[in-house]
Amino acid sequence: MTATVDPGTAPDTATVFDLAKQTVRALNAELHEPTARRYTVLNPQGAHAVAAGVATDLTIDVHGHVGYYAAGMNDGGRITIHGNAGTGVAENMMAGLVRVTGDASQSAGATAHGGLLVIEGSASMRCGISMKGVDIVVGGDIGPMSAFMAQAGRLVVLGDAGASLGDSIYEARIYVRGKVESLGADCIEKEMRPEHAAELAELLAAADMAADPADFRRYGSARRLYHFTAGNEY
Repeated sequence: MTATVDPGTAPDTATVFDLAKQTVRALNAELHEPTARRYTVLNPQGAHAVAAGVATDLTIDVHGHVGYYAAGMNDGGRITIHGNAGTGVAENMMAGLVRVTGDASQSAGATAHGGLLVIEGSASMRCGISMKGVDIVVGGDIGPMSAFMAQAGRLVVLGDAGASLGDSIYEARIYVRGKVESLGADCIEKEMRPEHAAELAELLAAADMAADPADFRRYGSARRLYHFTAGNEY
């Protein structure tokens, strides 16, 4: 077994993994005890859990489409998927950056606590479900029930949002440039104040997306579900 090298002192040339010849298990084992700072992954062909559990400041480029839970539990890596991603991309991410240059399936960024998830295309339903501090920026549209039970963090959508946006939301903030089909329980439109425009501008810059914050509307919790009321007895 190759000894682990501190990524801070490892060579800056990319180590190549070809998943047509090597296994995802071997790839992830290397990423968990890295011997390089940069990795290039070829021929993922829809494989699941590609680059899952990265806990070091690595740069990883995945060239092709990936399946379920790619970059899941990322805790500091800079992971770019040059293609589309299946269910649960960046699920439970703690820190770092995950970028999808294509589209993402359902539950993108689910339960993620931190870091930045950028989806340059569109995302399917339940984007940001139960997000707990992550920032998510979507260049296209998002599907229904996105930001369901979102507890903390920011969701930015440059396109349209599907039905029941922000259902049962807590203290996450949502910014949408396009149309919103409907809002979920306890989610309301809120005033877009200067501090929100500044926050949004920073998020767009971090995601490397050009848009005018003045074109967005802000949504968040009405805080009506925080308290028990006698009328809710059963």
